Amino acid sequence: MPSDRIAIAVDTLGGDFPLEVPIAGALRAARKGGFSLVLVGPQERVEQTLARHDVTDLTIEIVDAPDQVGMDELPTRAIRKRNSSMRRTIDLVREGKVDGGISGGNTGALMAMGTLFLRTIPGIDRPAIASRVPRIGGSTLLLDMGANVVCSAENLVQFAIMGDVFARVINKRENPAIGLLNIGSEEIKGTDTVKQAGEILSKLPLNFVGNVEGNDIYLSDVDVVVTDGFTGNVALKTSEGVAKMITTLLKEALLSTTRSKIGALLVKPALDIMKEQVNPDRYNGALLLGLSGVLVKSHGGAGLDAFTNATMTAFELAKGRVVTEIEEEISHMAGGMSAAQDEPASED
Repeated sequence: MPSDRIAIAVDTLGGDFPLEVPIAGALRAARKGGFSLVLVGPQERVEQTLARHDVTDLTIEIVDAPDQVGMDELPTRAIRKRNSSMRRTIDLVREGKVDGGISGGNTGALMAMGTLFLRTIPGIDRPAIASRVPRIGGSTLLLDMGANVVCSAENLVQFAIMGDVFARVINKRENPAIGLLNIGSEEIKGTDTVKQAGEILSKLPLNFVGNVEGNDIYLSDVDVVVTDGFTGNVALKTSEGVAKMITTLLKEALLSTTRSKIGALLVKPALDIMKEQVNPDRYNGALLLGLSGVLVKSHGGAGLDAFTNATMTAFELAKGRVVTEIEEEISHMAGGMSAAQDEPASED
């Protein structure tokens, strides 16, 4: 790979549509972003898939990895597959041969391997799964999305710092607004862990706006919403279910009568705009923030557009030097975090 060009490793066997979707999506992203690709998978099958695509002017390398991690395979078993496409993708990131990696494979296995082989950034206790979700006027970064079911106040503070870096570097927000997901906006609300995290965050040089509620994820101007993995995952899945229900009900209503069908034709352009704004393919690519290397998880069922966007996210993270930025910000705020934790808790 050319040393002056960003290179992204792609697990070609991950996801529900191995080889074709990861390779086609990665090729499209590489052409758009101008970066190099390392396609990781069974060499002969990767070459056969590549032969069906135009690879003119693209820089591509193939790393042979014949084994596949099953979508329902236990992480403890997956870790032992040294020649799996997922493991080799992570190894390439760890060895510094590529600037980032992407996989649509087993989330638990990817998180376990990433944590074990890449390790966490100094000052970060646990990595978090972060994802962009649509909101009025843009997108919100939500973390954690399921990696850590139980979190300490320190974990939540670290998530906030990582989210701040992402919002500044990738979303180009000069002073990102950070909120702590809670059952109410008042400081007295929530668990002791959430209240303690709020106290620490209020003393750090971050734009911490306090507690936010679930509806604020989609309706407010908050750029980063921090929570534990259990709550974050439930919030996301609930939102996805509500969105699908509304879409189904709207479709049924618009097609229920001749008059409504005529109306549907009239409002179709507006509906198409709305559909594109909330299209989950635009936001595909969960980020494993906190690892000492760039690693992105694409949705297992991702199609071509979704995988292309996830690969672009990996490229943007590498190009923005997000890992280095997190390292520097954690180091910069270490003293403030320690001082805030040492202060006696405020009395209600």
